[in-house]
Amino acid sequence: MIVALPLMALIALAILVCDGRPVLYRQTRVGKHGRIFRIWKFRTMCRHAESTTGVVWSSEGDPRVTTLGHWLRCSHLDELPQFFNVLLGDMSLVGPRPLPVSDYRRMKEEDALGGYFRQRTQSKPGMTGLWQISGRSDIGFREMVLLDLYYIENQSILYDLEILAQTVPVVLFGKGAY
Repeated sequence: MIVALPLMALIALAILVCDGRPVLYRQTRVGKHGRIFRIWKFRTMCRHAESTTGVVWSSEGDPRVTTLGHWLRCSHLDELPQFFNVLLGDMSLVGPRPLPVSDYRRMKEEDALGGYFRQRTQSKPGMTGLWQISGRSDIGFREMVLLDLYYIENQSILYDLEILAQTVPVVLFGKGAY
C-alpha cells in the first residue's frame, strides 16, 4: 500500500483534472459469509452513470466509461483504493471477486450450480483472483463461480503468491479480464 500511495495520488489528480469530482466510487458488495461492505474504486465512468440504469455490468465499448477510465480499467489501476478495504478487513489481496448486492441476490436466486454459488462467500473476497488473471473478459457466471470454487478448494499462501505474481503482468501490460 505504501508503494501504491504515490501512484494513487497521481491517479486521483488525473481524474480530478480530466473528469472532475468525485474521484472515488463506492459500491455495496457482498463479502465473506454474505456480509455487506462498501468497496472503493477510482471513478472510471461519467458522473451519475448508474442513475438511470442502476448497477449493470460494464462491457467493452461502454459509452459511460471515460477516456481515462478506459485506461484505468485496462490496467486495473482503478482497483488500487481497494487496499483500504484490505486494511479494513473487508477483503484480502487474493480471493473471489466480491459481487454487487443486486447481482449477488439475483445470482443466488438463479443458482444453477446446485448451491455452489453460496460457497464463494466462504472465503474473503480479493482484489485479484483467478478470474482477473484468466485473460478473459467474456467469462460467464458459471465459469466465474467454478474458478472461485477452485481457488477456495486450493487456497494456500503459495497459491496466493502465484496468483499475485501472475497479476503483475496483467496490471503492467493491461492483459486480463476487462
